Amino acid sequence: MKLVRRMFALIVAVVLRSRAPEPMQPEPSPDGDSRIVPEGEPSPRAELVVAVLLVLAAMCAIAFVVVYALDAIPDQTQYLGLTLGGTFALLAAALLVAGHFLVVTEHLEGEYADPDEQEADKVAQVIREGGGRMRRRKLLLACAGAAGAALAAAAAAPLVSLGPVFDLARFTATPWKRGVRLVGEDGMPILAADIQPLEFLTAFPEHADPEQLGAPLVVVRLDPIDLHLPADRAGWAPEGIVAYSKICTHAGCAIALFRKPLFRPVDRPPGLVCPCHYSTFDPGTGGTVVYGPAGRPLPQLPLTIDRRGYLRASGNFSGPVGPSWWGVRDRKAT
Repeated sequence: MKLVRRMFALIVAVVLRSRAPEPMQPEPSPDGDSRIVPEGEPSPRAELVVAVLLVLAAMCAIAFVVVYALDAIPDQTQYLGLTLGGTFALLAAALLVAGHFLVVTEHLEGEYADPDEQEADKVAQVIREGGGRMRRRKLLLACAGAAGAALAAAAAAPLVSLGPVFDLARFTATPWKRGVRLVGEDGMPILAADIQPLEFLTAFPEHADPEQLGAPLVVVRLDPIDLHLPADRAGWAPEGIVAYSKICTHAGCAIALFRKPLFRPVDRPPGLVCPCHYSTFDPGTGGTVVYGPAGRPLPQLPLTIDRRGYLRASGNFSGPVGPSWWGVRDRKAT
C-alpha cells in the first residue's frame, strides 16, 4: 500500500505541477508552519534515472509492436514475451525509484478526519508538496506520456489479429468469372462426365493463382432429386454437380472431408466437413450450415457445361469467400 500511495502521489504531483506553474499558497498548519510535508532535498540524478527507465520502457513497448508485426522473426513468441515483460519491469523500476527518491513521505498516526472542505484542502496540499523534490517535471511528464502511449500501442497491436478492418478487397476479389474453366490439382481441365456420384473433388480456376483465397473449390455430384437450392440458383448445378468455396466460413481452414451416407434410411445427407472445428455444410441446400461454429453458408459457384463437356464457371460466388470477419460477411464477391 505504501508503494501504491507513492506512485499515486507522484503522478498527481507531476500533473498538478505541470498545470500550475504558480503553486497555491498552502493553508497554515495548526502549529504555525506553512508546510505539512517536509520540503526534502531535490535529487537530479534520480530524476534522470526515472526518465531513462521510462524511455527504455517505451522502446521495449515499441519493440513489442515491431516483433508482433514481423512474422519472419524467428522465435517470435519468446521475443514478444521479452519485450512486453521488459516494458513492465522498466515501468516498475521507474516507479520504485521515483517513489523512493522523488516523493516526499511522512508517517503520521491519527484517526481519519471528517471529509470537510478544510481537510480536503489539506489532502490537496499534501499531494502538491509530496512532489516538491522534483525539478524536471516537464521531462518526467513527457517520458511518462511516451511510455504510456507506447504501452497502449502494444496493448492494441493484437487487436489487428481479430480480422481486417480497412483493406477488404483481397477478401472479396476472386479469379472466378463467367467462362473460366475448372481444372484439377494437376492443371488438367475437368470433364463433367469424369465426376462420379458422391465424389469429392478439389478444383481451381484455369490460368489463375491457386494460392489465392477465392481460388480453390470443392466439387461434388449429387442426385438431382437431392438438390434443394434457393430459387435464385436454378441452373447452378448442371447434372447435379455443385461447387463451393473450399475455404471454411468459420476460421478460414480448408474443407477437406466429405461425409456421404452409407445407408440412406438412417444416415444423414451428404456433408462437406471442415476438420479443424467440424463445421459441416449441406451441399444439396446451397452450402447451409448443419453443424459446427460456422456462421454462414459456404459460397456457391454457379457452373455450366460447355459443348466439349468441360465444367466452367457461369459467374462468381454467391457471397464473400473466407471467415466471417467484421465487414466481410455482408459484402459480395467481386
